[in-house]
Amino acid sequence: MKKIFIIIFYLIFIFKSEAFARTRIILFGDSLMAGYGLTKPDHLSEALKFELKNLNIESEIINGSVSGDTTKGGLNRIGWTLEEKANLVILGLGANDMLRGIDPNEIKGNLNQIILKIKAKNIPIILAGFIAPESYGKNYKEKFDNIYPSLAKEHNLILMPFLLQDVALNPKLNLEDGKHPNRDGVKVIAKNLTPYLVKQFKK
Repeated sequence: MKKIFIIIFYLIFIFKSEAFARTRIILFGDSLMAGYGLTKPDHLSEALKFELKNLNIESEIINGSVSGDTTKGGLNRIGWTLEEKANLVILGLGANDMLRGIDPNEIKGNLNQIILKIKAKNIPIILAGFIAPESYGKNYKEKFDNIYPSLAKEHNLILMPFLLQDVALNPKLNLEDGKHPNRDGVKVIAKNLTPYLVKQFKK
């Protein structure tokens, strides 16, 4: 009986050690990160976990993204999202704000508050940015496009300039709506995002 107890205790210890050793990452964004129109195995959380595993990095990725979310919505829910213990947050909000033509100053202000709340928990952040199309006008585009590099500089964050790099406007990598990545598009995003994670881990 004593031997059985020792074995059980050892297995529990090993399990807890391995769980603790995993990097816990929160994806905090909108439908572009949430996996809109896709089954769970094709979500960014799974694709990113696969990319990291190929680099011998064990990870647990929490999909804290909500389709249709804006920076204001993100600010309202970041508190309870951070109740999850995490080693890293990948912040990717603002695309829906831009689609609604929300003032870039308001978008930046909301993102700034989200960043401050995350930093207050001593959790590193990778900021995933977006780019406004030319159709929004030169003035709006310049102000919006500057939000992410500006915040990254102010808070000393690693910045992925454009989350949809190599994916945006490519019919082969998007769903029929032309806005959301399909399973192949998600894989491209994961591959493009991984070097920024590695850079953060080496900090």
